[in-house]
Amino acid sequence: MRQSTEPGFPLALQRDSGIALPAQLAEAIRRLARQEVLRPGEIVPSSRALARHLSVSRGTVVSAFDQLLAEGWLTTVPGGATRINPLLPQLGTPAAGVPRVVSSNPPAPRVNLRPGRPLQDDLPSAEWRAAWRQAAAEPVDVPAPSLGLPALQAAVAEHLRRMRGVLVDPARIAVTSGGREGLALLLHAARIRSVGVEDPGFPGLRRVLSRHGIDMVSLPTDTRGLVTAALPTTAAPDAVIVTPSHQYPLGGTLPIDRRAALLEWAGRHGVRVIEDDYDSELRYTSEPLPALASLAAAQVALLGTFSKTLTPALATGFLVLPADLVDDAASVRRDLGQPVGLVAQRALARYLASGALARHTQRMRRVYRRRRDLVTAALADVHGVRVNPMDGGLHAVLWLSHDEQSVIAALAEHGIAVASLADYWASGPDRARPGLVLGYGGVPEPDLRQALEVIRGVLANQRPGNRLPVAD
Repeated sequence: MRQSTEPGFPLALQRDSGIALPAQLAEAIRRLARQEVLRPGEIVPSSRALARHLSVSRGTVVSAFDQLLAEGWLTTVPGGATRINPLLPQLGTPAAGVPRVVSSNPPAPRVNLRPGRPLQDDLPSAEWRAAWRQAAAEPVDVPAPSLGLPALQAAVAEHLRRMRGVLVDPARIAVTSGGREGLALLLHAARIRSVGVEDPGFPGLRRVLSRHGIDMVSLPTDTRGLVTAALPTTAAPDAVIVTPSHQYPLGGTLPIDRRAALLEWAGRHGVRVIEDDYDSELRYTSEPLPALASLAAAQVALLGTFSKTLTPALATGFLVLPADLVDDAASVRRDLGQPVGLVAQRALARYLASGALARHTQRMRRVYRRRRDLVTAALADVHGVRVNPMDGGLHAVLWLSHDEQSVIAALAEHGIAVASLADYWASGPDRARPGLVLGYGGVPEPDLRQALEVIRGVLANQRPGNRLPVAD
């Protein structure tokens, strides 16, 4: 016997309306079906349950159901449940409720070579699974501190000491849900109103600044990173965001003379330095370079994330705060809340403390180095193309003498997605030089090899211009 359930949708009858109760009930069900509160194929409550809920006779409900069955709004089979007719969409029934949102996103590409996606196949190791099992087994009625779980703060501090040469008091570390959330926390805590940004630079952080109404000042870069000789000498911004270990997207490394010049300029003008430590651990030609924060802990706030070394799905990172901002950041967090759950923090703390992340990163460096070499070998001799030298990271930059939008469109026809270098310039497309940003981290290697063959063919068949842009 079918279980009688109470209706979980709004339904009421007006006994003083002058309209017969069966007619009211039938029209109410029609309206709910038109609005898709009751959806095609969904079971409606039994006549007994609905009669009990509405305090009417079962005959009233049966009469309404019979009318709806005759009209085709309902359907039933002997011994089965009564349902909203599953064919209603094919019958063109208008929906009068909330309009459907039609996605404007294009179909997913066959091979996605947009940058920023790491390879995640090897992540669910025994150490990874054990860390999550142990974290989930612990009590959950313990609130996470506003800046983060002390065990994770300590594990991140040890990770920074070993991997980045940064000695930091764990109490200065804020656990974040990633680089963008960490930047937002810093903007609030330091009351920042204007920021200098590398040009080209990471669009994701620029969007955070834009959302917060921050004034942006474009700062030029070259093959070695930020051009410190061009830093403003008047009307300096409140802060500057730099990627000194691996400039994004061009890949340059800021030399020591420019690092010193940047810190001297910042100290003279009272500018906070925000170091975006974007994928700096994925370096192939040497060990990861010391962070800028290791030279001037009082001046530099260090933004980090585990999205490239582990997975973006973890949505966890960190912010190393200058000592004078710790209390302000904790106050912001008490008001806005800690965005990373307690279980996730415990699991990551265990994973880091076990040394598993360092071993995983070492393995992935070998994988990504091989992939970078595949890109270079496949495209280095294509006329009108120059592969920008990349000492690390998950992507390659291709300078083109072709029309980049034509190349991107041609690749899309083959099911291959890449990014336009023009998207990385804060100063607008007029300054941008033709180029592509090609991510090689997040796809299976056979797919990468096949895609590189297609890219090579497309570039060879496109007509290049007369001059290949030269990187500064």
